[in-house]
Parts: sequence; C-alpha cells; structure tokens
Amino acid sequence: MIYNVLSIAGSDPSGGAGVQADLKTFSARGTYGMAVLTALTAQNTHGVSSVHAVPAEFVAEQIGMVFADIRVDAVKIGMIANAPIAEAVAKALLPHRGIPIVLDPVMIAKGGAALLDIEAIGFLKTRLLPLATLLTPNLPEAAALLAEQVAGTRDAMEWQAEKLRALGPSAVLVKGGHLGGVESPDVLISESKITWFEAPRVPTKNTHGTGCTLSSALAAELAKGRSLEAAVATAKDYLAAAVAGAGTLSVGSGHGPVQHFHELWAG
Repeated sequence: MIYNVLSIAGSDPSGGAGVQADLKTFSARGTYGMAVLTALTAQNTHGVSSVHAVPAEFVAEQIGMVFADIRVDAVKIGMIANAPIAEAVAKALLPHRGIPIVLDPVMIAKGGAALLDIEAIGFLKTRLLPLATLLTPNLPEAAALLAEQVAGTRDAMEWQAEKLRALGPSAVLVKGGHLGGVESPDVLISESKITWFEAPRVPTKNTHGTGCTLSSALAAELAKGRSLEAAVATAKDYLAAAVAGAGTLSVGSGHGPVQHFHELWAG
C-alpha cells in the first residue's frame, strides 16, 4: 500500500523549502504527498522578502476537504505564520487524533526573516504541541519556545528537550545542527528513553530546507508504521545523503537546496 502524507505549511517559490520540499521528500520516501497552504512567501536562496498569510478559515477548509475524501496516514506541520492559522489548524486536526503528526516549529528563515508572529508562539505551544506525535525544533527554535538561551552543549539540548516534551508532544527531537563541531547530533526524548543520533557534518552552504526535509521524511516513515527511533534513523540518513548530494544541483547563488532525489537521479 502507498501511504498518504499531508503537509500543512507555507510555499517556497524557489522550491527548496516549504511544501515544495515536503512533496519532494514524500515522493522520494515512497509515499503520496498532499499539501495545505498556510502562507505564500516571496523568497529565493538568499532569503525571504515578504510573506502573505492565507486566511485562517481557508486553511481550515483545505484541511477539511482533504480529510473528507482521503485517508491520511500522517501529517507534517511546518510554517503556521500567525495565531489565527495556528488555532484553525489545531481545531481542524483535533478530530483526527491518533494519526502521527510531526510538528516542525518554523519560526525564522535562514536569512533571518520572521516566519511566525510573536503572538502565534503561545498558540503553537498551547494548541498544537499537545497534538504532536513528534516536535522537531532546531536549537534556536527550542530556545525561542522556552524563552531561554540557545543550548550550547549536549546536556543543555537534553534539558530543553525534556522541558519541551512537558508542554505536550509525545516526543521531541532537538536538532543539533547549530551546535558546531564536526558532528551534527540530534537527541530524541520520548516517554520511555533518550536516544542520540550522530552524523558527520557535511561541509556545504547548500542547506536550504533541511528542517522541512527532515520533518517530512519523519512523517513519511511514521506513516509506514515505523517506530520513532527507526523513523529518525532513516530520516536522518536520508537528509545526510540529500545534503551530501546538493552539489549536483545548480540552483541559485545563496544557500541552495538539498538533493531530494539523490537516490533516483544520476546527477
């Protein structure tokens, strides 16, 4: 059976992040991808120039129409943009608890542009985090959600992951890509255990959409019924190979996208 995975996120016209990256990842991981748009962005590999949020009621209508007709095996939530959209997404997904939900708290673009209103952070924490099977913040996002300093050690990463899990998600994967050093460690904290995942850091500037890609790969693996640990291991390996293969692409002159189809394309 081919599994169906829904992305609820913003659009990136340059194709490296947002729903475009999500749909590529779903396909690369052997699942059928669907997308509900929360925002339109004007961006390229150098950054985001502006954001146009989709009306919250239309976001809810999109979600409702998908669920009314199609079996959804997992959901990935990315860019939410503002508080009304966060509230609309939460209300629309509440009747579907039991479906794996991966929440990637997209807050700041690589170029520094804000992708989430300050007011929306509270709604994200109180309404969406309790619905999440897995929360996947990077270090700055974890710090922003907790109103703390960015973690600079593995111990601090574990501590912040535990505090985030206390806010409601079943499990938290704190990504250590901003930690520095030759490794890129992530820590997964669930109800039963703490697991570290290691990967060598790939020396490249082509990292646009890495967070979107990882969370989408996680959703695809959870849709297949994989355990959290197996899903993280598979998704992390997939992303590492996609980053390593980014040099085969020629997209823009800034932070280019990863190669989502590295296993399928010859180059």
